[in-house]
Amino acid sequence: MKKSIFLLICCVMALAACTHKPSKAELRRAEKHTQDSISLIEQQRSLAYYQSQLDSLMPVADSLVALFKYEKNEKYEDHGFYVSSGRSGVRVKVRDDGKQPVLIYKEGKRINSGNDPVIEKAQHLLIVISDINELEKRIERTSLEVRKYEKRLAKQ
Repeated sequence: MKKSIFLLICCVMALAACTHKPSKAELRRAEKHTQDSISLIEQQRSLAYYQSQLDSLMPVADSLVALFKYEKNEKYEDHGFYVSSGRSGVRVKVRDDGKQPVLIYKEGKRINSGNDPVIEKAQHLLIVISDINELEKRIERTSLEVRKYEKRLAKQ
């Protein structure tokens, strides 16, 4: 009995001596891997959210764009305008990249505001175009982040 207890204690001590303690560098690598895994999941969720927002805006944009005529002089302009005319002789122009306020004209002169429903539609279109552009930028940046974390995790 004493021999078996002694052998058991020796085996336990031998196993304890053989147990590998991870170095600080290995612990840091494991921690970095965990952080990168969490960051990847966060970026993937953000990407899915931005894509769903973009998908919900596209039908709105399509219905608004259908109310306007697209004009662009390829020779002289690097961007175009969505143009429409209202009932009261008001003409509106919305730049296709959303980087400029709605341009409102009446009788050939530019005015700051008016009471025509086409102005409200143009302002709504401008907001939707701006939102779509912002979401596309966020999707692009987030996609780059996802790829970055995927590459890091593949190396680890």
